[in-house]
Amino acid sequence: MSAAAPAPARAAAKRALTFVVLLGVVSLFADMTYEGSRSIWGPYLGTLGATGAIVGVVAGGGELLGYVLRLFTGALADKTKRYWTITIVGYGINLLAVPALALAGNWPVAAALVIAERSGKALRTPARDAMLSYAAKDMGGAGWAFGLHEALDSIGAVLGPLIAALVLFLHGGYRHAFAWLLLPALGALATLVIARMKFPQPQQLDPRPIPEVADARALRDLKVFLVATALIAAGYSDFALIAFHLARDHVVGNDVVPVLYAVASLAGGLTALVLGRLFDRRGLSVLLWTTLVPALYAPLVFLGGDWAALAGMVLWGIGFGAHDSLFRAAVAQRIPRERRATVMGVFNAIYGSAWFLGSVLLGVLYDVNPLYTVVAALVLQLVACPLLWSLRSPPRSA
Repeated sequence: MSAAAPAPARAAAKRALTFVVLLGVVSLFADMTYEGSRSIWGPYLGTLGATGAIVGVVAGGGELLGYVLRLFTGALADKTKRYWTITIVGYGINLLAVPALALAGNWPVAAALVIAERSGKALRTPARDAMLSYAAKDMGGAGWAFGLHEALDSIGAVLGPLIAALVLFLHGGYRHAFAWLLLPALGALATLVIARMKFPQPQQLDPRPIPEVADARALRDLKVFLVATALIAAGYSDFALIAFHLARDHVVGNDVVPVLYAVASLAGGLTALVLGRLFDRRGLSVLLWTTLVPALYAPLVFLGGDWAALAGMVLWGIGFGAHDSLFRAAVAQRIPRERRATVMGVFNAIYGSAWFLGSVLLGVLYDVNPLYTVVAALVLQLVACPLLWSLRSPPRSA
């Protein structure tokens, strides 16, 4: 390439980077809001009269609904092409439901707000991920785009629970904590408006969409990839079960449990940056290794002591960071621009449903013997590895 030629490319790369950073800052503030909320709304429902069973149903049902709805919200985004409108409305519902919890007078109202928060996230996620994918080519690859976004996202996931804990320490009331979370919610919405004004047509960031090719092998590869991600998700324990184990067996103190969650979020965010770059260079082989190694979280967390639990949570965070960044990047690589939100929605629905069902299975096995949980988690994830190995060749358009 001549010396003069890279100038337009550098300008395009700068615009793409700016767009990803803006959406990353939105996610940073958004995660501060709803991850801060998720760290305390369980006991808050308890103070309003909810039982443990109710909390479990709201938590599991809200997560499952939030993922299944993406089947429809992704298709809606591609059909209407109103990516910004859907994203902004989704973030509004997602974020403003959190401080509204401070006004809930009983547990049914609080539970409805929790469901609304998950539903808002379901509405905006496929449309937002599709817009993120448009910036991938000029940034050097989908892995780097989604990895950078995940890193910023994870910063918020670390700060949110710490802010909630600080407010509780200073004021001693859950309502105060929810009210304070209005500030990062407003920060997210303000940054979102700035991004909308600066990039009214994000599709223009990707003027070279993947060509439509009728390729049976590409469709087969996509199906194999979705099966592999479902197996990995099913073998990945929800943090609620991990926290339950750590507290029940007194592996660490109760006040240390949320700190371990923050450590895991930090590990996931930091490694997402590195993994994103590696993914763009080496492809799905990176995802293979980030399945094999983090799978060891299960024996460390459920069978080890305090230091093993710390190491296990670091691996859990690394794996979760890989899921949130590399899985989305792999899907974006394989789908034409006009259908990315739809397929992103399908992917999220499959991943979320498998994670929910897997968490139920791991929880039932835990009540019998924690060793059974470890074996099931390892087997599910290791079975996915040969499937990922079979997809090492460069992706085709499906």
